Amino acid sequence: MDVRYIVALSPRSPPQSCRAILAAALTCSLSLFAARGNAAAIKVMCDSPLEPALIKVAELFRQETNNQATLECDAGPAIKKKIEDGAVADVVVVEPDFVATLTNSDKVQAGDRPMVGHVGVGLGNRANSPAYDISTVEKFKRTLLDADLIVFNSVKSGEAFAKVLERLGIAERLKPKIVRTAPLDIFSPVLQGKGNDMAAGTIPLIATTPGIKLLGPLPSDLQSSIPYTAALMTAAPQRMMAESFIKFLLSPEAKKTFAANGVT
Repeated sequence: MDVRYIVALSPRSPPQSCRAILAAALTCSLSLFAARGNAAAIKVMCDSPLEPALIKVAELFRQETNNQATLECDAGPAIKKKIEDGAVADVVVVEPDFVATLTNSDKVQAGDRPMVGHVGVGLGNRANSPAYDISTVEKFKRTLLDADLIVFNSVKSGEAFAKVLERLGIAERLKPKIVRTAPLDIFSPVLQGKGNDMAAGTIPLIATTPGIKLLGPLPSDLQSSIPYTAALMTAAPQRMMAESFIKFLLSPEAKKTFAANGVT
């Protein structure tokens, strides 16, 4: 509201009226300032493969609502254990079976659990290594057989990849080349290696790890995706804002951002 414009329209207004208009405008400005100053902050605990996308979705949420969503991301089993050990947050975004377990222990509220998206498994190597074509089953199989080292983790995506090797009938042949690691340690052996080394894992982490190049997703016939769901924690300090954030995760702009960052 332009106070000078209103005053100009009321040249005969007594001084008291002018002062009242000015006071109302000042009160409005202070109210807007206070609204911005009272922005809420929520804590979101999530599985690491979602972090690249969730960082951008959280920023969209801040721009739209002026409320902050801070992230604590770790491997899914680690997030589950932290919550079981007493960690408190507002929202948790992990695999559905973890959410079910946390619900049974009353750490997560029962009820609807919207599916945020799915993450696929891919293959990567060092950024300065050849860009192998793994678009077909045969090309993918040949790339693995020619590798010097193949690293994958010991949790969900790693188990899925191990089953792929069995389906291809090459698990035993590759056994001397395979290194299994903790969920977030799959890239270190590849980055420190000097041979034809590969890392298999979730696509968003491969695509955003410095020094690692994403060769591509596993061929569609071999692909298996990991689902992720969002849930409200029972002891959420900012319950209403947490519910708002979960709804925002399903919005068209959030879905578009997820898809652009490997979460479909």
